[in-house]
Amino acid sequence: MLSMIVKRVLIAIPILLVTSALTFLLQALIPGDAARAIVGAQGSQESYQQVRDQLHLNLPLWQQYTTYLGNLLHGNLGTSLFTGEPVLQSITSRLPVTLSLIIGATVVAAVVGIVLGAVSAKIGGWLARLIDVLALVGMALPNFWFALVLVSVFAVAIPLLPATGYTPLSQDPGLWLASIVLPVIALAIGGIAQVAKITRDGVSDAMEQDYVRTLRAGGVSEGALLWKHALKNSGVPVVTVVGLGFVGALAGSLFVENVFVLPGLGSLVNTATTQHDVPVIQGVALAYAVIVVAINLVIDISYAFLNPKVKTR
Repeated sequence: MLSMIVKRVLIAIPILLVTSALTFLLQALIPGDAARAIVGAQGSQESYQQVRDQLHLNLPLWQQYTTYLGNLLHGNLGTSLFTGEPVLQSITSRLPVTLSLIIGATVVAAVVGIVLGAVSAKIGGWLARLIDVLALVGMALPNFWFALVLVSVFAVAIPLLPATGYTPLSQDPGLWLASIVLPVIALAIGGIAQVAKITRDGVSDAMEQDYVRTLRAGGVSEGALLWKHALKNSGVPVVTVVGLGFVGALAGSLFVENVFVLPGLGSLVNTATTQHDVPVIQGVALAYAVIVVAINLVIDISYAFLNPKVKTR
């Protein structure tokens, strides 16, 4: 187990380096730069060049990247070109908002999806067909569409929950929960259907195996066969889909946060991209990469518990 974790962490290092390099290159290809955004469209060429010199944007791209990389190795993510706020501080202040959404959406998708999938595997019929339809709808429609529908229904037509804003958990747990209910549901809907479908297929297959028939003949109850044996033996693909759902929720939060006007990483990177605020873009991209690497490590560890053969690899 320990050797597997060490191996995954070592593999993550070049992945993070490649991510930072690609982000740096791609943002450089976007028309315009931070200096033009600062001086404005009406600013003189002289002012524009002066700001570029101050921001060191006149240096070759490779030199800008190596400077950034050197600072990164010392734990310095730089400062925002517009606000002057340290990038690390901006990320850490907004990270709890994004994590509240994606963790909440992943938990909701996993719990509801597994229960629906297991029950539909037992009942079959119309419920199984309904889950197939929901899975297609969940994969076809984007998160922000669900977000707009939820706002229209539960914040405008039926004013039960706030449409915008965020209250920190430490300030008021009740208001915090109310502020994330709609965005969490918007992010979780697609994941619920996919987890339910994979769980249904896995459990249905497991219930047809010889060991289940043997256990049933030995007097094991149907509930124990379903929830204890069949569900556990179909756990690997379910964990995989839940992990992919987490990554999908992370990507979807970029749009959902803007719909609900939440001060998370999504709104931060959207603003930074508009302003060509390179240090902020780099910092958020690196934070997303670290989160994805961490969730992949959690998935690998889960495999080891669900399938003992993984421990020997």
